[in-house]
Order: sequence, then structure tokens, then C-alpha cells
Amino acid sequence: MRLIRRSDLTPAPWKNGGGLTWELAAFPEGAGFPDMLWRMSLAEVASDGPFSAFPGIDRTLTVLAGRGMRLDFGGGSVDLSEDSGPLSFPGEAPVTARLGAGSILDFNVMTRRGRAAHAVIAVSAGVPAPPDTRALIARQKPVAVAGFALAPGEALMSDPGRDLGGTAGDGPMLAICLRMTP
Repeated sequence: MRLIRRSDLTPAPWKNGGGLTWELAAFPEGAGFPDMLWRMSLAEVASDGPFSAFPGIDRTLTVLAGRGMRLDFGGGSVDLSEDSGPLSFPGEAPVTARLGAGSILDFNVMTRRGRAAHAVIAVSAGVPAPPDTRALIARQKPVAVAGFALAPGEALMSDPGRDLGGTAGDGPMLAICLRMTP
């Protein structure tokens, strides 16, 4: 297992210039968007505006910090906050973000449709992570898990070929389940 802190990562500007992202992990390691099968990242949304389109990608977004935002999908909208659950949507969907009050930090998982699949599951204190969990992310407060202290937005990643299923922490976390599809 390894701890990943945002402060140890280098931020990169979004494809559309509307914010910053910190890549936590991708597979294959170091792959860009055309070649990646899955990717986990943190993003700072600093202003209202459209999301970048990622055709053929399934996405899940969870707000970790900030006053929240509204995502407009053209035919309807969804309000997200620190207390909201994860929201999944296709990467090619036209999405515009409207911030509630100031910037937010969110957690994103992307998988290439037909090649990989993911689930982001909110787990409460003491609840074990499900099988196929590849990462645990602390939510609103620090969490002690498997001998590590995670601050909100920090990740505990499994070693290659292993998972964190059955691992529980003393606070709210996101369990990220990943699998390759045949």
C-alpha cells in the first residue's frame, strides 16, 4: 500500500483551461488520455464553465471540499456538495458547472468504456471496503486506515495485483473499485 498526498503531486491545467487536476494514478502508468484504461484524479474547479468532453469514457465525480456546485446536463441538473454521494455520467455528455460559492475540490474516476469499469462507493466509519477496492480516499475529515493517517482528499492505493477489500477506517471514505472487462 502507498499513501498519495496532493502536496506530493504536480498540478496540470485542464484540457479546457477551467481548473487544475492532480493525477493520483492511471493505468497503464504514465498513459495519456488516448491510451489510458483508467484514471483517478483530484480537480480544483475554480470557475463556472463547461466540462471537457471525453468520448468513450465513463466518469464518476464526488465533491470533497467547498460549497458545492450544480452540474447542468442540458436536460436537467444535479446539485453536488461534500455530503452528496458520487455521481456517474458518460464522458461525452455535455456538462456545465456552476459553483455555489467559491472553488471546490472533487475526486474523479474515469474508465475506458468496454475495456475497464469502476464503482465509487461511499463507506462510513468502520464499514469494510468491498472487494476489488483499489483505492480509499478520505472525505470530510482525517481518517486512520490500515496504519495510515489520511487527510481529506488523500488516497491509499493498493499494491499492483492486490486490493483493499475488507479494509475499514475510522471516518468516511470513498472506496474505488476497478476491474478490467473482457
